[in-house]
Amino acid sequence: MFIGKYNKSVILTYVGVTVSIVGIALAINRNTNFAMLCLIVAGICDLFDGAVARMMKRTEEEKSFGVQIDSLADMVGFVALPITIFYSMGLNSIYHTGLYALYALCAITRLGYFNISVAGVMTEEPIKYYSGLPVTYAALIFPLVWLVSFVSAGNIFTIVFTVAIALVALLFVLNIKIPKPRGAAYIFFLALALGMSSFIIYRGLN
Repeated sequence: MFIGKYNKSVILTYVGVTVSIVGIALAINRNTNFAMLCLIVAGICDLFDGAVARMMKRTEEEKSFGVQIDSLADMVGFVALPITIFYSMGLNSIYHTGLYALYALCAITRLGYFNISVAGVMTEEPIKYYSGLPVTYAALIFPLVWLVSFVSAGNIFTIVFTVAIALVALLFVLNIKIPKPRGAAYIFFLALALGMSSFIIYRGLN
């Protein structure tokens, strides 16, 4: 009746997209605190959706569909959402707009490159290193840098955040090895995400 591949393996990906759309709406209404919270939640969904998918029995077509859906979800959660948040924070000069275009171009270049790299080479074997920075890390880096706003002057924060955006964009396409998190690293990232989320909720309600 409907096109697409509907199975449990993509549930977390769809949840991440839904949360990202909520975050975009919050950012448009300048509710930066909870928009940033949505970015973190989207990151958690993306961190674990691959592990969940590998636990499911899937056909090769369903695996390929999952790869494409994940990349499209990344565009919403870690490109569109962060850029909307940046604007809601007041980083809306013409120079920042150019930087956001660069950020988006680097992100889609990375996603497109790895989409064609995995085409026809579907494997369940875990990889040890990423080439460059995965776009998912935007959900960890930007909330961390954003916390600087609570302890720094406005001008300093603007400079720090602008530099962070530029560096993240560069790292998306820079061909360097970055260890893939596994085991205790997942627990650390989850604990860090929960800690930041708790602080953001506290700030948002006070």
